[in-house]
Amino acid sequence: MRIAYLDCFSGISGDMFLGALVDAGVSARLLEETAAALEIGARVKISRVDRSGITATKVDVSAGDETDRAREPAGHEHAHLPPPHRESEHHESKPHESGHQGHEHHPHQPVPGEASRPLPHEHVHGRTRGLKEIREIIGRAAIGETAKQTAIRIFGALGEAEAKIHNLDIEKIHFHEVGAVDAMVDIVCSAVGREALGVDEIVCSPLNVGGGMVECAHGTFPVPAPATVELLKGAPVYSSGLQAELVTPTGAAIVKTLAARFASFPEMTIERTGYGAGSRDFPGHANVVRLTVGEARPELAAKTLQEIITVLEVNLDDLNPQVFGYVMDRLLADGALDVFGMPVQMKKSRPGMLLTVLCKPEHAGRLTEIIFTESSTLGVRRREEMRQVLTRKFVSVSTEWGEVRMKIASMNGTVTNCAPEYEDCRRIAAEQRVPLKTVMNRAMEEYLRGRKG
Repeated sequence: MRIAYLDCFSGISGDMFLGALVDAGVSARLLEETAAALEIGARVKISRVDRSGITATKVDVSAGDETDRAREPAGHEHAHLPPPHRESEHHESKPHESGHQGHEHHPHQPVPGEASRPLPHEHVHGRTRGLKEIREIIGRAAIGETAKQTAIRIFGALGEAEAKIHNLDIEKIHFHEVGAVDAMVDIVCSAVGREALGVDEIVCSPLNVGGGMVECAHGTFPVPAPATVELLKGAPVYSSGLQAELVTPTGAAIVKTLAARFASFPEMTIERTGYGAGSRDFPGHANVVRLTVGEARPELAAKTLQEIITVLEVNLDDLNPQVFGYVMDRLLADGALDVFGMPVQMKKSRPGMLLTVLCKPEHAGRLTEIIFTESSTLGVRRREEMRQVLTRKFVSVSTEWGEVRMKIASMNGTVTNCAPEYEDCRRIAAEQRVPLKTVMNRAMEEYLRGRKG
């Protein structure tokens, strides 16, 4: 099994991750083409720099007529000093207080009840973009379907963190245009680059978050910033004492989504290593993230992955069956890993249904709220369980009707299960008026043909 180890001894940001990908062998041209495919006027610039004696790859993003992030004096993307008379993004910090590179994506949160009133800074800082528009831009981009879904999940994690902090609905979170462009390039290129890296999983080290204070639009906060803290729930973190912001919200969202687990350096045969640079060069501290790619030892690869999940359960005996189906759909659409129902016999001999939801711990609160608002229950049971899972990834196959993602499960480097993604096949079947089973069979044939070839 091929794995990549992400060593975040100087934290991580979006462009640091991109730099490490390129340095580890991902095509620089691929990132350039991906940025162009978004059709938002963004471009990437790739260079080689020195960080405290370590040669690393630096990736800078320019958004339209905005200056490249490399020209900003700050270290990671979380920090930038806005031009005069320009309102800043949500958590922006002064350059001397931060560790990573240029423009950050932090959103503007509208005041409840004032959504229709023009924001006082929109005429000077440009329009804002909501998550719906960002998803549409990503959806239209000429990139692989798997990468699109990964990028949308990363942006979703980012939006969820900000929404929780500010007690807003996720769809009310808006990103200033420059910040949104910057974040889209980082996030979409990360999703495409991770796929091009060709590994079965990414393992991440504990994260050095830095220290000190960060001066934000809403006041001064300790490092890490609130959104970063929210995103890193469940991840091992520490501070080396360096007074700088080392983990940005973009970097945290990327790690949260792409890393299969957090651990110390795994047993592996190293094939290549890449270093991605932050903007600042700290004396005696290499401001880089390291990505090491190689083959896991067979005995390590044979082990299934372990993770904590939350189980939500509720008994229902007075809910319209039509509503029950709707509740299941809502839960799946809002991030549940799985939802199922089983018939049960309840008190007073009434027939009922046991609704069970499997989800990530950080999504349990939102899904519990859906159960309360959409069903007739007065209580929800909740517990944490450990589950073991096979290593999984998606690959795309081409059929005469379009691309279909194949879900591949493997253990010890050997594929144990493969299946076409149902939603892809259903969409094609409906659009092309082809039997669903025909689409699924053809996708499987193309995948097996590709393996033999």
